[in-house]
Amino acid sequence: MDDISVLNLFLEAGIVVKIVMLLLFIASILSWIVIVERYNFFRKIKNLNDSFLKKFWSGKDLDALYKEVSKDDSIYGSMSLFKNSFDEYNSINSDQNINELDLESINRSMRVSIASDEEEMNKHLPFLANVGSVSPYVGLLGTVWGIMTSFQGLSDATQATINAVAPGISEALIATGMGLFAAIPAVVAFNKFTSESETISQSTLIFAEELASIFYKQSIKK
Repeated sequence: MDDISVLNLFLEAGIVVKIVMLLLFIASILSWIVIVERYNFFRKIKNLNDSFLKKFWSGKDLDALYKEVSKDDSIYGSMSLFKNSFDEYNSINSDQNINELDLESINRSMRVSIASDEEEMNKHLPFLANVGSVSPYVGLLGTVWGIMTSFQGLSDATQATINAVAPGISEALIATGMGLFAAIPAVVAFNKFTSESETISQSTLIFAEELASIFYKQSIKK
C-alpha cells in the first residue's frame, strides 16, 4: 500500500467526509484564534488589576488614583468597579453624609460594573464550549459515513481483502482524529478561562465590599 498522508486521505475521501473535515478544520482554527485572544485578554486584566490594587492599598489619594484610572479606556475588574463607583460617589452631594439610599446607589453601580465585566470576560467562551462538545460527534459522523462507504465499495469488489477497505477506513478515522484535535484544546481553554473569570469576579466582589466601606467612612468624616 502506498504511503498515507493526511492530505492524500482528504483528497481521496468522499464528499461528506471532506465536508466534515473542512468544518472541523475551520472550527479548530477559529477556536485557536479565540484561545489566543482570550489568553492575552485575561493576562492584560491580571496585570492591570495587580498594578492597580498595589497602588490602591499603598494609600494613594483616591482622587489622584481616580484621575489616573479614568485615562485608560479599557479597564476591567477592580479598576472598572473603582471608576464606576467613584463616579457615582462624586455625583452624590459631597457636603452631606452618605445615607442608606446613597449607599444602595453606589452598590448598584458596583453590581452593574461587575455584571458588565463578567459579560466581557465570558465573551466567546460559549463558542469554545460548543466546539469542545460538538466536534467529537461531528468527527464521529464523518467516520461512520466513511466506514459505511468503504464497506459498500467492498460489497461490489470481486475479492474482499484488508487492502480493499484499509484506505477508506483510514480516511474515516481521520475525521475522528480531527474532531478530537479541535475539541481537546477548546475544552481545556474553556475550563481555564472560566476559572480565571470566576477568580477575577470573586476578587472584584471582595474589593467592592472594601471600597463601599471606605466611601462610607470618608463621608462620615465630612
